[in-house]
Amino acid sequence: MKSNFKENKNYRKDKFKESKNDFNNNENSYDDIVEGRNSVIELLNSDRDINKIFVQSGERHGSINKIIAIAKENKVIIKEVEKSKLDFISKTKNHQGVIAIVPPFNYCEVEDILEFAKSKGEDAFVLILDGIEDPHNLGSIIRTAETAGVHGIIIPKRRNATVNSTVSKVSAGAVEHIKIARVNNITDTIRKLKENGLWVIGTDMDAKTYYYNQDLKGNIAIIIGSEGYGMSRLVKENSDMLVKIPMKGKITSLNASVSAGIIIYEAVKQRNKQ
Repeated sequence: MKSNFKENKNYRKDKFKESKNDFNNNENSYDDIVEGRNSVIELLNSDRDINKIFVQSGERHGSINKIIAIAKENKVIIKEVEKSKLDFISKTKNHQGVIAIVPPFNYCEVEDILEFAKSKGEDAFVLILDGIEDPHNLGSIIRTAETAGVHGIIIPKRRNATVNSTVSKVSAGAVEHIKIARVNNITDTIRKLKENGLWVIGTDMDAKTYYYNQDLKGNIAIIIGSEGYGMSRLVKENSDMLVKIPMKGKITSLNASVSAGIIIYEAVKQRNKQ
């Protein structure tokens, strides 16, 4: 009896280790997740595929009920799990009781952005991000761009944040409603945009023209440089024109997402007056 007890005890111990390893291996492999209530609602209202949605056990307050209802209507798998499991999977550490597991983000081609503008009968309004490495800045820029009616965003494959759970949450789910292209070379992409009739406008603190004095109507692509270094040399040289935001204080630079918001909405103002 004593021997059997030890064997059973060891068996339970081994099973615990096995299931714990299973948990670590499986859940840690969820690189593409969307977390937070607003972000998951926007995800459910988009055309993006969803593998499953984890909802915190016993959580039935407010918008969680809406998430469950839409998920059931869309025949998305819903699993109730303990809060500790959501905490383990979460990358933002602010999941609000819900995490969706999704396939990798589906980047589009630059041509898709231009075709989208044509399909709406509008002049192309494109945003190019050159070295935005902070996912919070990227998420904020995406949110602003989507609300302003930007047709698409172009980011480089190197030296730039990618669309992940943090970007999705900061954007309040806007990533599900805007086209984002990821390219090998920004300079080559600028040349292609010019061939398609777009004017490329860079932002640089040493520019001579203030952004509100620049014509931002017609087919345009606005470039926002990195938080620390601005646009790279080649990108700057290949811009058709450069604009700046006036600085009155002792701090001589703005957060990239703030700069993007100021210039994007100046373009919106001008374009609405056409």
